[in-house]
Amino acid sequence: MSTKKALKWVGFWMALAIVFNIGILLIEGPAKASQFLGGYVIELSLSVDNLFLFLILFSSFGIKPAYQRRVLNYGIFGAIVLRFIFIVLGITLVNKIHFILYIFGVILIISGFKMMFGHEKPVDHRDNKVLKIMGKFLPMTDKMHEEKFFIVENGKKYATPLLAILVLIESSDILFAIDSIPAIFSISTDPFIVYTSNIFAILGLRSLYFVLGALQERFKYVKYGVALILVFTGVKLGILYFDLEIPIVASLLTIFAILVGSVIFSVFKSKGEDNKKKEVELKKVRPLKMY
Repeated sequence: MSTKKALKWVGFWMALAIVFNIGILLIEGPAKASQFLGGYVIELSLSVDNLFLFLILFSSFGIKPAYQRRVLNYGIFGAIVLRFIFIVLGITLVNKIHFILYIFGVILIISGFKMMFGHEKPVDHRDNKVLKIMGKFLPMTDKMHEEKFFIVENGKKYATPLLAILVLIESSDILFAIDSIPAIFSISTDPFIVYTSNIFAILGLRSLYFVLGALQERFKYVKYGVALILVFTGVKLGILYFDLEIPIVASLLTIFAILVGSVIFSVFKSKGEDNKKKEVELKKVRPLKMY
């Protein structure tokens, strides 16, 4: 998928979410519409960091762009199912043990600070524990076979690296949901609002992935904005213990401002770094001597 086409699809899915939000506004009123929009913006912004992980996974396994689409499609379907399970379990826990919201708040704050100040170490995803467990039950080949997840050689069934990538993506989405679902609980605990805002954000991820793939150097600092959003939503949940509540509109404006601000900062910061690199390269070029 070209960047231009991917951008059009991102716009399409965002427009669809806005139309759905207008429907909620007309049927359920402004409060529920604000909750949906807040949940959608949170999920979409937190998804950015997860998409960067997908880029690393595909790169480390040498998966060609032509084969990435099938994995992303299956990954999105899996995410829809997993989110339903996590949301149902999460809301059940919140309704039975209301105190868990404060625990979610602490988890989000810790996650945000880790993302902001933690030092990322190079990880060999081929040495992943999930893949090691998978390899014990299912023989794997180290060669790609187009878009196939399984092949049969000499009467024996083997999994391909494409299946390994799919398993890693689904397992990473489970970890990602630990942050994203509690973050949305800071906006709403209505199952319909939480699930639909999640789904509309997830539906546009494949297109957004190809946009980030082409412009990843421009958006590499957005993760700090994502970290701030995690901290903010964590604080929003935590202060409920003291009977304090940040209004939904104020929350939405804060999250939107953080996201837009991080994008603008990332673009300008990346441009500045590119200009410095060019200047260094020009200085390295020695002028020709005149004889």
